[in-house]
Amino acid sequence: MASKRGKQTVRDMLLSMAVICAAAGVIYIFVPHDENANPVKAIDYRVELQTARRAAPYPVAAPDGLTGKWKPTSVSYDRKAGDAWHLGFLDPEGKYVAVEQSTSPAKKYVTEVSQDARNTGRTQQVAGETWQHWEGSKYDALVRHDKESTTVVTGSASPERLAEMAAALKAS
Repeated sequence: MASKRGKQTVRDMLLSMAVICAAAGVIYIFVPHDENANPVKAIDYRVELQTARRAAPYPVAAPDGLTGKWKPTSVSYDRKAGDAWHLGFLDPEGKYVAVEQSTSPAKKYVTEVSQDARNTGRTQQVAGETWQHWEGSKYDALVRHDKESTTVVTGSASPERLAEMAAALKAS
């Protein structure tokens, strides 16, 4: 009796597994999914921006006037890390652009947030401000030093998109 019962248990387990796999296959086939959909969700950064502007010892910059095709994706403010402000976006082509600000020592900070970009020695005028141009293997960057902080616009986007973001920045 025991051996017959053991065979039934194995057979029942195999049948159960077949039913479960068939159900999973049906669900996968009939549940709509889009492999081309962008999984990155836009965020609302207004509350974090207001909080950072109250807390930071420098005028915190954020874009004003960008088209709706720019998608904000990440935001943070870290008082302990040199009052570091971060605001990440995807540009209209889906490339990454970040606004970074901090009171940390500039050379170390810029190298860190720009993924090891290096100062080219060139400058660029953007919206009446002089920005240093940095280049790297992963990210390029536009860098501006103020009395209170360093502002970096960096990312994988084209130099034109980085300049577009820098031109849109308003600080308060």
